Amino acid sequence: MQEFSHQTFISPFTWRYGSEAMRRIFSEVHKRTLLRTIWTALARVQMRAGLVTEEQLAELEATKDRIDIARATEIESEIHHDLMAEIHTWAEQCPDGGKIIHLGATSMDVLDNMDALRLKEALDLTISKTRELLLLFKEKMEAYRDLPTMAFTHIQPAEPSTVGYRFAQTAQDLKEDLEELIRVRSSIRGKGMKGAVGTAASYDQLLKGTGLTAAELEDAVMKEIGLSAYTASTQIYTRKQDLRVAHALSGLSATLSKFFFDFRILMSPPIGEWSEYFASRQVGSSAMPFKRNPINSEKINSLCRFVSTHVDLFWQNAATTVLERSLDDSANRRMAIPEIFLAADEILITAIKTVDRMTVHEEAVRRNLNAYGLFAASERLLMELGRRGADRQAMHELIRGHSLKAWEAVQSGKENPLARSLSEDTDILAFVTREEVLDFLNAEAYIGDAALRTTLVAKEIEAFLNRD
Repeated sequence: MQEFSHQTFISPFTWRYGSEAMRRIFSEVHKRTLLRTIWTALARVQMRAGLVTEEQLAELEATKDRIDIARATEIESEIHHDLMAEIHTWAEQCPDGGKIIHLGATSMDVLDNMDALRLKEALDLTISKTRELLLLFKEKMEAYRDLPTMAFTHIQPAEPSTVGYRFAQTAQDLKEDLEELIRVRSSIRGKGMKGAVGTAASYDQLLKGTGLTAAELEDAVMKEIGLSAYTASTQIYTRKQDLRVAHALSGLSATLSKFFFDFRILMSPPIGEWSEYFASRQVGSSAMPFKRNPINSEKINSLCRFVSTHVDLFWQNAATTVLERSLDDSANRRMAIPEIFLAADEILITAIKTVDRMTVHEEAVRRNLNAYGLFAASERLLMELGRRGADRQAMHELIRGHSLKAWEAVQSGKENPLARSLSEDTDILAFVTREEVLDFLNAEAYIGDAALRTTLVAKEIEAFLNRD
């Protein structure tokens, strides 16, 4: 058996990123166990046609879990065909049953169905974690539904929103990502048992006189392994299937990349409204002892970028598989399919941990709102002045002049003087009272229907999660 240590290159996905459950799905042992499961299912159906004896099938059943990768690797080094090496390895373990392993099949009858089964398993795990994360977002958006916060456009203070509404916008995207993952998972199909170019000619010849057709054999085998088959295929299932999976995972990554990039901005000390959990013995920097870096958000952004790059690769595989089959997708799929799932798995694991243990610093939220919210609330005053008959253009220019002077004060570290200066302007006081000006400039009240929309998104998520 080959053994690997940290004295040679091993993938970070082998030990650093992703869960043990996801690693098991893409392990060589699980892969070869699935291959033997498919071969056994084929033999069971062929026994009905009189092509396999009960004794041969029993031998396969008794030995199908005796995975011997060392022996298969030894054989592969001689014959240079990995699937045939596995067949020979198993045949050595069951001399009589070994004679009928892979009868009528081509390599991709087994390998592509195995891949489809792994796609379903990996998507199940991804869907489960995405549900967990969506529930966390729902909790956060409800907890902070009514907490006013300064919203930013162009990374500049804009108008107030609420912290809960900020969570709701990501949760809404995340819900759609989950819907797409579920849709893609339900669409996963295997190649079926169709032979070298998808015509099932080998099975048709093999089954002559047995009373069983090639289509009936395929249906029975696929039912045995719990997988639907494409109606038409070449030697392989359409590589558009891999591309659909990649698009779904990339879409999920786009949602989380945006959120955690925003998280990093909100965690920067000049804003300081959110922060990641920081353990008591955690080190932020090797050079600067005071640093509290957003390492989880940064890791998520890095891995999301990695996931996104795979979409082009799977597009190339789908678009350049020549005629009925070329092998130039094989090597990259060995790496890319496990890696895109393991990366998504690590993204979700880290996102769940980060959102669950994050802190919203409400004092900082209020400080920023007090500093910048007045500028946004001046729009509310402008609307009211127009409603009461003031010249909208003249009032706009007047408020702009007050705002520019106030901005200079804020930039120099002084308290925002905008409320005082506007409430003392005689042109404004011709239409509203001083008390009304101060009331209209209350930024906390200028959040529109953000809280209501947050509640509506929460209800949509709840209805979706309870749909099943």
